Amino acid sequence: MNIDTLLHFIDSYGYLIIFLFLFFGIVGVPAPEESLLFLIGVLVVQGKLSIGLAMLCAILGAFIGMLAAYACGKYVGYPFINKYGRFIGITSERWEKAKKNYTDNAQKTLVLGFYIPGIRQISPYFAGISSIPFRKYFLFSLLGTILWTVPFIVAGYYVGDAFNVNPKYVPYLGVVFLVIFVLYVTIKYVKKRKQMSKS
Repeated sequence: MNIDTLLHFIDSYGYLIIFLFLFFGIVGVPAPEESLLFLIGVLVVQGKLSIGLAMLCAILGAFIGMLAAYACGKYVGYPFINKYGRFIGITSERWEKAKKNYTDNAQKTLVLGFYIPGIRQISPYFAGISSIPFRKYFLFSLLGTILWTVPFIVAGYYVGDAFNVNPKYVPYLGVVFLVIFVLYVTIKYVKKRKQMSKS
């Protein structure tokens, strides 16, 4: 989807389109989530959106998408895997191993997985299939949602304010911000692992 179409949708449907794009982006329908979040910040600077309402709609859309995917995984995915998994190569041993690996890293995956396209779509379904406790899932998926949506919007706001960004360049800036953030987190993680291995 090009930026002109995205701007048209926002002009026509306002905050509703923010909610819907984030919701469907999480449940697996292709949507330019990072570009949209960055664009929101730029449009706030231009006075076309309220930052409070835009953030609320973005957070609610993504979070409700996470809850819907979790429910789908728990009530549809798990029975399917349990009944038909062996026919598609998912033996009970493989399933238990995959489930344990996910369960052991569920908190990190739910929070940091938002920044990795593909992982953020698969993770909530797998959490439901793995029967991650709902209270734990609720807390960490909400935290991950906030830590994903808010920084992109704020980055768009400050970049748009400082450089008077043309909206047509937003998709590229959103990707650049994502790459920089992922590199930063990766470097911090590697340094921490090295320090732990030395101690």
